[in-house]
Amino acid sequence: MTLPACQPRFDADAYLEWEAGQPGKNEYFDGEVFAMSGASDAHVTIAGNLYMALRGHLRGGPCSVFISDMKLRVEEDNAFFYPDVFVTCAAADRAQSHYKSAPSLVVEVLSPSTSAYDRGAKFAAYRRLPGLREYVLIDSERLSVDLFRRDDAGRWVLYPFDAVDQQVEFASVGLQLPLRALYEDVALAHTSAHP
Repeated sequence: MTLPACQPRFDADAYLEWEAGQPGKNEYFDGEVFAMSGASDAHVTIAGNLYMALRGHLRGGPCSVFISDMKLRVEEDNAFFYPDVFVTCAAADRAQSHYKSAPSLVVEVLSPSTSAYDRGAKFAAYRRLPGLREYVLIDSERLSVDLFRRDDAGRWVLYPFDAVDQQVEFASVGLQLPLRALYEDVALAHTSAHP
């Protein structure tokens, strides 16, 4: 019996060089590389809706919004992720063209295959970003948004939204957005218990 060859572990610089030549996206976590799979119509539409709202809101100011093709570095965890949407207002990020590292807002659109990871290990890594003020999880199958906001004591407080008439407050960027706007043109598999 032949054992498979051990996959080499990358350091961050080797990952960045290797990733630049790949046809698909690959996240990096402490020396290991993980291929990213495609997303559903609902997933892409929700991310696009939020990106457009944030882009319009932030236009002309010091902050920039990025969608899923921009890498986010979490240096403290030796990791690079591809968040669905994130916002950075940091001058250092404006000078960096291939990845950013100082977001104030990070958003992940959940799918069944990534939900546990986005809520667990990935959120744990994101919490190590000192300037991150909000982490938002948007369900792609039901009307549900979990917004986690860092309070003045450094604790993460959950603000859940699951009613179509609610306004989601993205305090880190000064935007209020109706929940229905996030889900515009999305056919949900599960409907909310709240009309």
